[in-house]
Amino acid sequence: MIERYTLPEMGAIWTDRAKYQSWLDVEVAACEANCSLGRVPEPAMEDIRTKAAFEPERILEIEAEVRHDVIAFLTNVNEHVGDAGRYIHVGMTSSDVLDTGLALQLKASVALLRQELTALDQAIAELATAHKNTVMIGRSHAIHGEPITFGFKLAGWLAETRRNAERLERLERDVAVGQVSGAMGTYANTDPEVERLTCERLGLSPDTASTQVISRDRHADYIQTLALVGASLDRFATEIRNLQRTDVLEVEESFAKGQKGSSAMPHKRNPIRSERISGLARVLRSYVVAALENVALWHERDISHSSTERMMLPDCSVTLHFMLREMTAVVAGLGVYPDNMRRNMNVYGGVVFSQRVLLGLVDAGMSREDAYRVVQRNAHSAWNTEGGDFRSNLAGDPEVTAKLSSQQLADCFSTELHQANLGVIWDRLKL
Repeated sequence: MIERYTLPEMGAIWTDRAKYQSWLDVEVAACEANCSLGRVPEPAMEDIRTKAAFEPERILEIEAEVRHDVIAFLTNVNEHVGDAGRYIHVGMTSSDVLDTGLALQLKASVALLRQELTALDQAIAELATAHKNTVMIGRSHAIHGEPITFGFKLAGWLAETRRNAERLERLERDVAVGQVSGAMGTYANTDPEVERLTCERLGLSPDTASTQVISRDRHADYIQTLALVGASLDRFATEIRNLQRTDVLEVEESFAKGQKGSSAMPHKRNPIRSERISGLARVLRSYVVAALENVALWHERDISHSSTERMMLPDCSVTLHFMLREMTAVVAGLGVYPDNMRRNMNVYGGVVFSQRVLLGLVDAGMSREDAYRVVQRNAHSAWNTEGGDFRSNLAGDPEVTAKLSSQQLADCFSTELHQANLGVIWDRLKL
């Protein structure tokens, strides 16, 4: 099996040179398959192995005349191979080369994305473990709800990251599909065994039922999956951006020595990397419609998909690769401020513990309707008053003190209950 892509950077997979190399890998593998079946003489095969080469500049020069990229490529390769070139591309059509070569690029891209997602998983897991018991307020509608821990919040990120890892693992299999089935995909001028042997050498699986192209639902799946991973990163980044707001400041992106946040305001420390991730996630999502439109090709093949794929497949691959690295760096360097978390949680005298007081009054014999009325009255009084103190309001309310002792009231303001059952999530995540 050919293992050529060990490239550290995503961009290298999507250069013209890498594209032409993937085409050459397909052509040579097909010749090897035909040779093993006795259809290419060994001396000719040896010439192909040792002499087959290309120059991107020469291919473009030929293409300017013939207006066909694969023909230009084959012409250039034959300039190197000589007479043995007559055994290259036998029984094949252009899409056999284009789509199978593209599968090699997609497979290599997903492999790199999986590596970066693993690094993000590790960064989130480390931060979640460090802050398993760091208490903060949970929010719904951006309004204070009840206490959670920062580790609990990160556990949700980690679970989503691991689902994305499963998606990429599945995607790597689904895009690793090739074809050597000839015009219309009917094997009229080639042997299905050639396709099987070629794909085996390339580390691919033969497409179940290709037409003259590999159906574009696979490529749409690729774009949609990358966009979905990007949407997860956008969710994490948006949360960081909200928590870094000056009036919240519970977490903060790292700020390097010498870094400046504003040309006019020296005090600014902005969440620029998280904002960058959110912006790029929009780019990924914007390509999903084009990818879905590419699925409906005319009959057995047209090339309306080709122009969009030349843009969106490299763009999406490189963009998500960059976003994953950015998010890993943000998480690894994230400043976490537990004192601010406690301060925010206890604003207005701990109104976020209202449910515990409500349930305490119900347990003490008050009707739920009356208990809700009493607790809401005291909570809103604290909320709407500068320096308001919910707990003090309750302690001074005869309807409350008639039902709850001072110790029972104090117990309502403990965060222990909110952490008591979180262990099940840590067990599920195996942390």
